[in-house]
Amino acid sequence: MAKQGIHEGGLRVGVKGGGCSGLSYTFSWEKQPRTGDEVIEGPEGAKIYVDRKSLLYLNGTALDYDTSLMSKGFVFNNPNAKTTCGCGSSFGA
Repeated sequence: MAKQGIHEGGLRVGVKGGGCSGLSYTFSWEKQPRTGDEVIEGPEGAKIYVDRKSLLYLNGTALDYDTSLMSKGFVFNNPNAKTTCGCGSSFGA
């Protein structure tokens, strides 16, 4: 968040149509939640904002951040995903 110049707020995580498996994860940094968002608080005060529609696909999902050199980035463990693609950024429900 500091790199984006955002000192308060959180990470918006969502789902949109597209990708190899039918649905793709989306990310954006936002200063505050939108009306109707589910706000999830993580370690050290981190906040994640999820809209109601995306929550249907993301409910129960564990979001982690991998710092290894080979696969650096967000990693989803989504129990709602029936299929996933090799890149890990899309899934089918």
